[in-house]
Amino acid sequence: MKYIKTLSLVALGMLAVSCGSKSDEKAAPQETKVQVKITKVTSENIPQTEIYTATVESDVKNNIAPNTTYRIERIYVDVGDPVRKGQVLVQLDASNLQQLKLQLENQKVEFNRTAQLYQVGGASKAEYDNAKLQLDVYSTQYRQLVENTQLVAPISGVVTVRNYDSGDMYSVEKPILTIEQTNPVKVMVNISELYYKQIYKGMPVDIQLDAYEGETFYGKVTIVSPTIDQSTHTFPVEVTISNPEQKVRPGMYARATVNFGSQNHVLVPDEALVKQIGAGDRYVYVYKDGKVSYNKVELGKHIGSKYEILSGVKPGDDVVIAGQSRLANGKEVEVIK
Repeated sequence: MKYIKTLSLVALGMLAVSCGSKSDEKAAPQETKVQVKITKVTSENIPQTEIYTATVESDVKNNIAPNTTYRIERIYVDVGDPVRKGQVLVQLDASNLQQLKLQLENQKVEFNRTAQLYQVGGASKAEYDNAKLQLDVYSTQYRQLVENTQLVAPISGVVTVRNYDSGDMYSVEKPILTIEQTNPVKVMVNISELYYKQIYKGMPVDIQLDAYEGETFYGKVTIVSPTIDQSTHTFPVEVTISNPEQKVRPGMYARATVNFGSQNHVLVPDEALVKQIGAGDRYVYVYKDGKVSYNKVELGKHIGSKYEILSGVKPGDDVVIAGQSRLANGKEVEVIK
């Protein structure tokens, strides 16, 4: 009887263990796979164009001023007036000029007299040389004073600044006038060092101006800097714009479009991109053999509803376009249509 009771207790214990195992199995069911949608990406030849903002500048800029203080007798031009090279722009007080001119005329007479005497033996070689030296000195002083009292345009262009009126005393703090050459004009743009080998003199550049919406002006690269800025990793490039109609004016806001050819890059749909929280990095989940990998990507241009990918995804890769919110690197997934 005691033996039967012992068997009953063992049987009950085994039953309890069996029931406990079934309960545990129900409490920890197998994890279901995240369902995702994927698409296969391809590569295309994508135009590599960059747009740079700049301000139009005159090609040449000259400040018009004498080399010493003078009273301004008359200014012949005003802001906005076109001028030609060699045109008289300013007449300064010439009272000293008249006195020097009289001295020059007297010295010419003295030199001629000494030269005649020297020819007949009435003057020494030293006296002749001294008279000629004095004439040269007066001639040089007179020529310099003429140049400094009658200011002419060194270039053809437009008057952009006038700081004085007729009758004012010139001060060295400001030039009397500023002349700028407006055909051609130029813009300066800073280009990434990545394109250094692709920029060359004569390279065409399209220019758009806010003042002429929808119109394109054509420029070309005229100067490429031989050095790279270490802080910005860019280099300055000068683009010259032919401006025979004088439509493009210094100070205008411009956008310069440079075409660097085309490159074969992957395109991924917008919905495939995932932004890392707290950072500006972008990622894409790439599907392979039932799992996903979390790939950091370098973005290029936004083209329609897709992004150009410079690195991080290869042509033919399957990328996740739906279901990313529950994913993690290396997670198994189920692909649905």
